[in-house]
Amino acid sequence: MSAQRLHLVQQHLCPGEKGGMEAVSSPLTTHVLDTASGLPARGLCLRLFRLGDCKQQWTELRKSYTNADGRCPGLLTPDQMKAGTYKLFFDTEGYWNKMGQTSFYPYVEVVFSITNEAQKFHVPLLLSPFSYTTYRGS
Repeated sequence: MSAQRLHLVQQHLCPGEKGGMEAVSSPLTTHVLDTASGLPARGLCLRLFRLGDCKQQWTELRKSYTNADGRCPGLLTPDQMKAGTYKLFFDTEGYWNKMGQTSFYPYVEVVFSITNEAQKFHVPLLLSPFSYTTYRGS
C-alpha cells in the first residue's frame, strides 16, 4: 500500500462522527473492514431500510457513516426493532473514491430478515475494491 493511501485511510475524517450516531445500545449493528488496508473503513456512508408490510416498498430508516472503528453502533433503537425484512446499503464507490481508488462494486446491498425482536443482529462487511463478504456476526 502506498504511503499516501495509508495516510488517507488513517487521517480521513468521518462525516458522521460529529452529531452522528447516538451511543445507545442497539439491537442492530454493523462493522466495515477495509481488507485491502487491514484497517476499519472509516467514513463509509450507509443507509438502513425496512420493507413495508403492505406496499412492499423500501422505507429508509437511517442514514449514517461508519466511525473511526468502522462501526455504526446505533442503527436501530430497541423501540424501532420489529420483525421484518431489512436492507443495509453501503456506498462503496464513495468510500473508494475518497481513498483515491476505483471499485468494481459501486454499492453493496445486504438484505436480511429479523424474526426475533429480542435478539441482537450484527451484519459485518469485509471490503476490498474488487470483492466483499458479509455474514451474520455476533
